Amino acid sequence: MKRAIPLLSLAGAILAPAPALADASNPVCPEERVFYNPGDGEDIVVPRGFKVEVFAKDLNFPTDVAFLGDKHNFRVLVLESGTGLPSRCNDNTKVPGIGKFDPRNPFTPGLTTFDRGGRKLSGPIGKPTASGGGFQPDGPAIGLSFEHDTQGGTLFATDSNQGVRGAPGAANNTSRIVRVSLSSGAVTPVITGLPTGDHPTEQIVVKDGWLYWSQGSATNAGVTGHDNGGGGNQHDIACEDITLSENTWASPHPGQPDHRTSGYSNHGVARPGAIVPAFEGATRRGMCTGAILRAKISNPMNSIEPVA
Repeated sequence: MKRAIPLLSLAGAILAPAPALADASNPVCPEERVFYNPGDGEDIVVPRGFKVEVFAKDLNFPTDVAFLGDKHNFRVLVLESGTGLPSRCNDNTKVPGIGKFDPRNPFTPGLTTFDRGGRKLSGPIGKPTASGGGFQPDGPAIGLSFEHDTQGGTLFATDSNQGVRGAPGAANNTSRIVRVSLSSGAVTPVITGLPTGDHPTEQIVVKDGWLYWSQGSATNAGVTGHDNGGGGNQHDIACEDITLSENTWASPHPGQPDHRTSGYSNHGVARPGAIVPAFEGATRRGMCTGAILRAKISNPMNSIEPVA
């Protein structure tokens, strides 16, 4: 029988003591209680021949999973994302009795290891520290991949500081690819300065000496508007030279004069018909948005290039 094993989560949840059917609430917004019953995942519909069962539960928004070992003896590493896009209910500075850099904070990223039965072995490691160690505190941390797949080697992950979105320019170019030490918990940047907007650096895989990752788009529509950090977030970055259309888009805002913006441009910059060079506004050549990028493990910062 093949199995699909879910990791069930409710970010920041505090469970009530009911034995089977439990409500949960967010510690930052305790008034927002929800019905929470992971059960055995029996409400997940899968094709005939598959079975769903709970592997681990009560996690804080798991975003990726990696396996280490073989089918007879393996460990499962789970990356939890932290906050991501900001909300009053996932503010990592407002958890009662827990500081922002407390390792117990449910709204900062971390990596936890389980055995094959779903029993916690260690972690979370990589939790942010006030001195700048660990994953970035405002998240999300999304991607996770071993250099040699289930046989291990260097463990890579992606993170960003997207959660400070709205603070002018604070989240721009904060996405990273990092190396995580399972023995020490140290998180070491490998590639920095990647774009961060509506969608940061996300999933990652390693193959034949190359890192491949999905680089999210900076906006939802190619135009930087007031919804993009009040217009302060970075614009989308082209992977090759492009020619803009003659169209521009208005961004009306109370108390401000009307202004128009072109695609792939800073907010308030209208340049109809302009030629936009590849990688304009990127911190390094090869970085662009809404793309699959790659870099050599042996020389990551100087070998970044778009794949698709």
